[in-house]
Amino acid sequence: MCNLYSLTKGQAAIRELTRAMVDRTGNLPSMPGIFPDYDAPIVRNGADGRELVSARWGMPSSQKALLDAASKRADKLRSKGKEVDFQELLKMEPDAGTTNIRNVSSKHWKRWLDAKNRCVVPMTSFSEYERGPDGKFSPTWFALSEERPLCVFAGLWTTWSCVRKATKGWEADIDLYGFLTTEPNAVVAPVHPKAMPVILRTADEIDVWMRADWEEAKALQRPLPDDALVVVAKGAKRDPE
Repeated sequence: MCNLYSLTKGQAAIRELTRAMVDRTGNLPSMPGIFPDYDAPIVRNGADGRELVSARWGMPSSQKALLDAASKRADKLRSKGKEVDFQELLKMEPDAGTTNIRNVSSKHWKRWLDAKNRCVVPMTSFSEYERGPDGKFSPTWFALSEERPLCVFAGLWTTWSCVRKATKGWEADIDLYGFLTTEPNAVVAPVHPKAMPVILRTADEIDVWMRADWEEAKALQRPLPDDALVVVAKGAKRDPE
């Protein structure tokens, strides 16, 4: 699971690669470490064409996951003799979000597969956690080359209302995003044998993802060729470019 990536190229480069016509992000800083629930730039289809905007990393979790979590919370409260309004408890169940999307055939994700809810997520490198000889996990960073050229993840986005963190309470109309994963190639598999992000490298691939019907777009959920990815760093929680 990819829960850490970086973006160290500027807005002009993002707009050029993604053909974004509108930029709503203000002044974007370099982002050598982007973590779940962070605000980060995405490019989506807007009323005036493709637009570069900020959103929070982590799509809504499934209703089953939230139901299971709320049920456990309710059982603990009842065991202490407390009354439970389960519907209110369920509504306020914190949802940290789903960062990586694999099973696009599930009912949960199908509602967001049309072009209006697709986006691309600019990045220059991403990491997977690898267990070291001491048993501890640390990031291994991957990029298209040592120069960390700009590319994008194939993503989905939506506007949602929920509780992300119990300390913040209910938040309305949050723009959220996540990106697709697929089986790993031979470069990523030794570090993370279960999955790698779906990466798009060219303007043409981005165009297919952003505009095509799902039957055409879904073919992009595939690993990069083995020779298209390299390990660029190890150990740091931010890409030390």
